[in-house]
Amino acid sequence: MMNARTRYFLRRNYRHLCGAGFVWATVFMLSMSGGAVAQDAKPEPAQVQAMEILKNADLIRFPREGFQVDISITTRRADQSTEARKYQVLSRGNDRTVVIVTEPASERGQTMLMSGRDLWVFLPSVSQPVRLSLAQRLTGLVANGDLARANFAGDYTPKLLRSEVIDGEEHHVLELTAIDRSVTYQRVLYWVKKKNAYPHRAEFYSLSGRLLKSCKYENFKTMAGGVRPTRLVMDDALRAGEQSVLEYDAMKLRELPDKLFTKEYLKKLD
Repeated sequence: MMNARTRYFLRRNYRHLCGAGFVWATVFMLSMSGGAVAQDAKPEPAQVQAMEILKNADLIRFPREGFQVDISITTRRADQSTEARKYQVLSRGNDRTVVIVTEPASERGQTMLMSGRDLWVFLPSVSQPVRLSLAQRLTGLVANGDLARANFAGDYTPKLLRSEVIDGEEHHVLELTAIDRSVTYQRVLYWVKKKNAYPHRAEFYSLSGRLLKSCKYENFKTMAGGVRPTRLVMDDALRAGEQSVLEYDAMKLRELPDKLFTKEYLKKLD
């Protein structure tokens, strides 16, 4: 339905619009009425509920304020060989992050910058930053976006599929659909505990619908003003026996200036 202001505008200007041709007048009327409908449309209660669950789970994983955290990643391959790496992450607002390699020593000084969904890596031996994809592997089963951008609510459209009881606790099961192809995964199934919004488990899928890996959120502790998962266990769905374990330590709230999240500033740190 068109609102009163739109109907009044059309009555006053119909002759002028028709002067440009009946087809253009009709297209204009349809576009105006469609715009009014779109403005009046409201999300369904189920959509609102699903987004609220997702936002609350995001706040359990990471604080809304600026923070710093140390992350160690240990990857075990199918042949039982292992690789260990360490990073320091500085993040603010879920859409601005700096990831600094601290170990191994041979890669110390490498830095990633995420601003929005744009991601660059700064290498000491290269004068200009190199553009990266969020979905690209960082190490083991861990993608760049797993460290640099953990904003599920900003990257996915959630749908509440069902409830499941796991270990005697009720969980929401959400289906997350990527808002575009720039995000880390195209589809995620996400289990969130009903009583406290703690993330429990996630499954990550490719654009073709193939399961890539699963993740368990474990070892909840108080850090940076909230109870958060400090251990993430990622298992490869394509290669049996491959696993990456992320451990979070020394998370603390921190004031982070705007200049930190700029290419110009990070170039000076090389």
